[in-house]
Amino acid sequence: MAELLHHNSLSKFTFSSIKKTRTKGIQKLSWRPVQAVLTEDNRRAVVKNGKDSLDISRVVNGMWQTSGGWGQIDRVNAVDAMLKYADAGLTTFDMADIYGPAEDLYGIFINRVRQERPPEFLEKVRGLTKWVPPPVKMTSSYVRDSINVSRKRMDVASLDMLQFHWWDYANTGYLDALKHLTDLKEEGKIKTVALTNFDTERLQIILENEIPVVSNQVQHSIVDMRPQQKMAELCQLTGVKLITYGTVMGGLLSEKFLDTNLNIPFAGPPLNTPSLQKYKRMVDAWGGWSLFQALLQTLKGIASKHGATIPNVAVKYILDQQAVAGSMIGVRLGLSEHIQDSNAVFSLTLDEDDTSSIQEVTKKGKNLLKVIGDCGDEYRRA
Repeated sequence: MAELLHHNSLSKFTFSSIKKTRTKGIQKLSWRPVQAVLTEDNRRAVVKNGKDSLDISRVVNGMWQTSGGWGQIDRVNAVDAMLKYADAGLTTFDMADIYGPAEDLYGIFINRVRQERPPEFLEKVRGLTKWVPPPVKMTSSYVRDSINVSRKRMDVASLDMLQFHWWDYANTGYLDALKHLTDLKEEGKIKTVALTNFDTERLQIILENEIPVVSNQVQHSIVDMRPQQKMAELCQLTGVKLITYGTVMGGLLSEKFLDTNLNIPFAGPPLNTPSLQKYKRMVDAWGGWSLFQALLQTLKGIASKHGATIPNVAVKYILDQQAVAGSMIGVRLGLSEHIQDSNAVFSLTLDEDDTSSIQEVTKKGKNLLKVIGDCGDEYRRA
């Protein structure tokens, strides 16, 4: 990984700082606050930039779990499960070129939808993928060939959304790649161009280069509120939306881990998946297991009050944050299912007392912006 890039200031990103910032040779954009566009039932949101727009389910099915480490995936069972999620209204799936068979599974799934569901059903299904290239020269042909692989695997003429990741900001090839992706969008190979794990500074540079990204996918949970400290304000001003992952912290934000002590060997549930291990490290950086237990107890009280679950509250709290269009819940296709729990998020309303009690606990934790850095900086450590 590249060295972690430190920011000169970790203070709140303001509109005045946007006006003062200049990038050499770039025409400044005129920015104004843009509000989120939601459907009447709040189940879907629109991400857009200029003439580019895409509506997605606000609860997104995350497919990182198909990449290994969560259990053996049977393709037939996995695709059957994808159809169940879609039939229940959870029609947006998030994947990546590096998530094992995820894109291939989507290709099989979308063909089943074409064959077994009416055309109006197909129109609601969305496949969001990511491209995570190595730091090679981003030529037009290289970008085109890479995107064609995803189009073929997913069996679509045009990708609904291509979310771009870049490892090393010192290598400005990310701008070349995004310009080529924009060309492919103009050709109809991609419907919307987006980002994943970019920080606020680089998002601003990308927008100043007039690259029409519609969203940035970032880690965001009740524990990890970094996106609200800098990123969300720029998003509010420019209309770029956030799609969040890690929102239930791989399952840590659930009843399963309430009243457990992981410091005692074999006393609590095992941290037996890559996501549980990853987000336990985030808990440690934030404030430790005791404080996390206090948070879980608070969330349990709120959940009981509303006839909901801890994951319901965790997801709804993030969906209520500024600039957030959708939040990811990982799906272990064919191994476990949480369709009913995911749909319960849409009927949950958190009141002021709920949010105040959550904030009363979270303010005792460390500021992860100072500990880790801005969005995505955890992937750019030495």
